[in-house]
Amino acid sequence: MPLRLAINGYGRIGRCFLRALLESPAAHNLRVVAINEPANLESMAYLTRYDSTHGRFPGHVDFGDGQLLIDGRAIGVSHARSPEEVDWRALGIDLIVESSGCYGRRPELTRFLAAGCQRLLLSHPGFSANDVDATIVNGINQHSLTGSERLVSAASCTTNAIVPILDLLDREVGIEQAMLTTLHSVMNDQPLIDGYHHDDLRRTRSAMQSIIPVSTGLARGVERLLPQLSGRLQAKAIRVPTLNVSAIDLTISTQRPVSASEINALLAEAAQGPLAKLIAYSTAAHASIDFNHDPHSAIIDGSQTRTGGPHLVNLFVWFDNEWGFANRMLEVADYWSQRWTQESC
Repeated sequence: MPLRLAINGYGRIGRCFLRALLESPAAHNLRVVAINEPANLESMAYLTRYDSTHGRFPGHVDFGDGQLLIDGRAIGVSHARSPEEVDWRALGIDLIVESSGCYGRRPELTRFLAAGCQRLLLSHPGFSANDVDATIVNGINQHSLTGSERLVSAASCTTNAIVPILDLLDREVGIEQAMLTTLHSVMNDQPLIDGYHHDDLRRTRSAMQSIIPVSTGLARGVERLLPQLSGRLQAKAIRVPTLNVSAIDLTISTQRPVSASEINALLAEAAQGPLAKLIAYSTAAHASIDFNHDPHSAIIDGSQTRTGGPHLVNLFVWFDNEWGFANRMLEVADYWSQRWTQESC
């Protein structure tokens, strides 16, 4: 019998998660039976059916009687604004995908557990390692899950993109220092026109008119997954006026001498082998739009690999910050569910 999932927060990631699930073989093991979202049901159905970034939903979407109907299957919808307003226990929910982004501290997250939710999977890293029982990047450390966890984070889209690459390079050539600059598509915490809405003054500026530096916890998130690199990473983030698909400009100093061709060969081989589901490799003349709806965590653009001497390497990495991350969240949910069902046997 499929496990019963709920989505709390039906925004960009919530909708991508549901769509990824319906397009994935994991749909046989997991079933979304409830969505909690403050927006009205008609708007939810409309934005499920039509998506400016990922195109029209391939199936049939309808709504009625407090339900979202997808290919004839009913998903119950609530419009609560706090965890306690939904009786998760009565709904028989095995796992909530928390994609509202409104909850990050452990006392906030445990409110879902107190309201009858069995487990919570977060679409962000949490504020600290103590806020969750585990932070998982699928393909890297999912095997650390025991099934006893209640609060798990799927990290962030950028962490999922860069951790497999850093892990591989550190094992093969050794990383002395790394500098990461993320060029990230606009997000919904930015206004279309200048407005008073954020303590970060740069985020009060129009998202579609400027390239905007913002703060980032990427280095801290990477170190949480790769503690051997603690103190050796720095990160910056810049929002750029595109709807989707982001990039990371990565510069590392290596412990041993390397060449651009050696680094590219290493990454190309990994993309065909153990990391095939996570990363891809290309040397074609790409633009960001080429990777819209790409399920990989990252795509290495080998044409942009540069070296500045034998110990300095610069890489350019593309990633669909919505679709790639939604697929990783789905895989974490699927793997985690297998672990806790094994534990209960």
